[in-house]
Amino acid sequence: MNAVLFVISLALFGFGMWLFGVAPGVAGAETIVFIAGILCVTVALMLPINVYGRSDHS
Repeated sequence: MNAVLFVISLALFGFGMWLFGVAPGVAGAETIVFIAGILCVTVALMLPINVYGRSDHS
């Protein structure tokens, strides 16, 4: 579970960073692509915090 979550989070984080870099080159949809990058990075950081942060409530 740890490795799978790490790979998913890393992939989302990398994809979000890639979207940040591509956003200025997308004519007419810069804002949408940039916001999609923000959402990907947010989800990538949120996943481990929410999954592992609740382990002490068992």
